[in-house]
Amino acid sequence: MLDRIGEEVARATSIVRYAPGSAFSPHTHDGGEEFLVLDGVFQDEHGDYPAGNYVRNPPTTRHIPRSEAGCTILVKLHQFDLTDRTAVRLDTNKMSPVASNTRAGVLTVPLFSDGREEVRIEHWSAGARIRLAVPGGLEVLVLDGGFAEGQDEFVTLSWLRLPTGAQLDAVTGKSGAKLWIKTGHLQRCIA
Repeated sequence: MLDRIGEEVARATSIVRYAPGSAFSPHTHDGGEEFLVLDGVFQDEHGDYPAGNYVRNPPTTRHIPRSEAGCTILVKLHQFDLTDRTAVRLDTNKMSPVASNTRAGVLTVPLFSDGREEVRIEHWSAGARIRLAVPGGLEVLVLDGGFAEGQDEFVTLSWLRLPTGAQLDAVTGKSGAKLWIKTGHLQRCIA
């Protein structure tokens, strides 16, 4: 559990590990669900999603999650605008990163953007200094490599959340960094 607000049905951000052969009962995501497969293969009746797949299941969607081989996912629950109906299923392994026009040493793979929030994967080159104003807040999960922010070191599977109005001031290590990043979503309270 990385973050949780609420009881049984909660606004939550978690890293979930499925044991091989595990499954959940059929359920509806009243507040939406988004996830990134970190390793293994996540499955449901809509398909198989190997590591690198990003999925958005908007409010009112239903599925039966399972994993025959086992998997690990980053999952965010109950954090959608309740009127959002945009489903996304992307295999990021098949997407080419694009150089940022505004930040040197940054390649981006856009995953989702709707004017309220933006989700992407970024590749930061080795030794890069990354400055990013985050007026709507920021969440980062390190997928590979690492960076320093102030006195803190962030390595693979480290998570960082900065509040609305903050600024990220990071320096990558000698391997650079690959990150899942979500911005803008903390500026509004979600039901």
